[in-house]
Amino acid sequence: MSMAPQLQVRVMVVEDSLVVRQLLVHIIASDPRLVVAAAVGSAEEALREIGRIRPDVISMDIRLPGMDGLEATRRIMSEHPTPIVVIADSIEDSSLKISMNALRAGALTVVEKPVGLSSDGYAAIASTICTQLYIMSQVPVVRQRSITPWRDTSAPRREPEWSMMRPSLMGIAASTGGPPALAKVLGALPTDFPLPILLVQHMGAPFMEGFASWLNGLTPLEVRLAQDQEVPVAGRVYVAPGDRHLLVSPAGTLKLSAEPPLGNQRPSATMLFQSMARSLGRRGLGVILTGMGEDGAQGLVELRQAGGYAVAEDESTAVVYGMPAAAARMGGVNVSLPLDMIAPRILRLARGEVE
Repeated sequence: MSMAPQLQVRVMVVEDSLVVRQLLVHIIASDPRLVVAAAVGSAEEALREIGRIRPDVISMDIRLPGMDGLEATRRIMSEHPTPIVVIADSIEDSSLKISMNALRAGALTVVEKPVGLSSDGYAAIASTICTQLYIMSQVPVVRQRSITPWRDTSAPRREPEWSMMRPSLMGIAASTGGPPALAKVLGALPTDFPLPILLVQHMGAPFMEGFASWLNGLTPLEVRLAQDQEVPVAGRVYVAPGDRHLLVSPAGTLKLSAEPPLGNQRPSATMLFQSMARSLGRRGLGVILTGMGEDGAQGLVELRQAGGYAVAEDESTAVVYGMPAAAARMGGVNVSLPLDMIAPRILRLARGEVE
């Protein structure tokens, strides 16, 4: 029985540099899953053409003449919602900030801009770009998400297997759609939040430092990249650096690990939650937000088995209900809540206030 041929994903490239535009067209054309539907040099041209071209996914340069990529992302998401992959220069501070704000405006992920064919790491960057364009083309993006009133459909019974013990540390994880969700949850926590927070966000390694400083500017808590053997302090957020697992040791210190990726992810949310299960048991609080795939689910199952508590984002608000869905399906979740109800619940749990 022959498989039906997969339709190629139609990509619109928005990039003002002719050299980089040709390079992207070359990269995309050499991937059998993708086809270049259009390549334009400005945001204005992209907005003019998008209705006619109807691409499946857009590769968006962030620094464009005239309207920048952030404004273009906003406009596209309100007029022609389309999955957007931001292609950014990982070394330019200004483009990093715009990229993070584009994620907030509805872009799905940010990847590193390729430089010449001969450059170090070109093949890896090219392959990442193609894979992200392909994966993100499958995400069902919506105009501005119309939130339906949320009803608590979980059974009203109290969780008998979880006797209240004040947690000593919180782990939080997200992937696709994560940056704005994390900004919303962490931004709603007070400066005197009584727990240290360990954070795993799937994102290209070169962007992690920019992501941490962006988040730091949006939340009352201090956010920075985690360092090996650091002693975590309440009210601080420790972000897993690019391409390293972040774990908590039995001694309560942070551990950065170069162990192989788990389920293609490094950092892995599951490995963070597993380390919390082993080191903290009932004193671990785990939170899982929007993201594609299943990372974190198995870790939360183990955290709950060790007596910890797990909160997941509800389907009604998740950009991609993949990771929280897997955790809930596997029995790794005590409660699923819409995004704006997560911070108040975390705060009550962290203060040891009984449900």
